Amino acid sequence: MAVLNKLSPILAATVLLALAPTALAQSTTKKLYCWNENGRKVCGDALPSSAVNHARTEFSVKSGRATAHVGRALQGEELQAAQRAAHAERLAAMAAESAKRRDHAMAESYDSETALRRAYQHRITLLEETVKASELGVTGLRQSLLSLLRRASDEELAGKPVPRPLAESILGQHQLLQHQQGVLAQQRMDRSAIDDEFNSALERYRAMKTPSRSDG
Repeated sequence: MAVLNKLSPILAATVLLALAPTALAQSTTKKLYCWNENGRKVCGDALPSSAVNHARTEFSVKSGRATAHVGRALQGEELQAAQRAAHAERLAAMAAESAKRRDHAMAESYDSETALRRAYQHRITLLEETVKASELGVTGLRQSLLSLLRRASDEELAGKPVPRPLAESILGQHQLLQHQQGVLAQQRMDRSAIDDEFNSALERYRAMKTPSRSDG
C-alpha cells in the first residue's frame, strides 16, 4: 500500500481495481470456525489440531452465515456402534435389493398363479416328508434310550454298578435325541412358515403381474 501512495490517484485507482477480484475471491473462500472448548465457545479463522474432532459450525466470512455444521468425531464404543449400524443398513439394503431381484425372477419364471402354487406345493410336500422322517427318527431314538435305561435299572436293581460302556451309551443317546428333537422343531417351524411365505409371494406376484393404470 506504501507503493500506491507514490502513484497518481488515477493510476492508484486502476491498480486497486485490478487487485479487487483477487481480494474478493480470498474473502469469499475464507471461513470462520466456532466450537466449544472446555465449556467456552471459541471462534477463529483457522481450526487448530486440538479442535479437529470437536463439533463445530463453519461460517462464511463474506456473508456471516453458517455454511456447515460438523458433528464431533465418534470414538471408542460410539464409533463401533455407528460402524455396526452402518453395516446393518448396508446389509438391509442388500437384502431388499436381493428380494427385489427374486420377485422379478419369480414373475418371469411362472406364467400363472397355478404354476407358482405348484412350485410351492412341491416344497411343502418335501418339508412334510422330512418332518415325518424326523418324527420317526425321534421315536426310534426315544425307544432306544428307554431300552438302555431299563438295562441300567436292571443292573442297579441287581445291586450291580452300571457298566461304563452302558452309561456312556445312555449319555450319547440322550444327546443325540436332544439334537434330533431340535432339528424336528426347526423343521416344523419351516413347514408352518412356508404357508405365510406362499401367501406373501402370491400377493407380490399378483401385484407385479397386474398392469398399473399408467400402463393403460
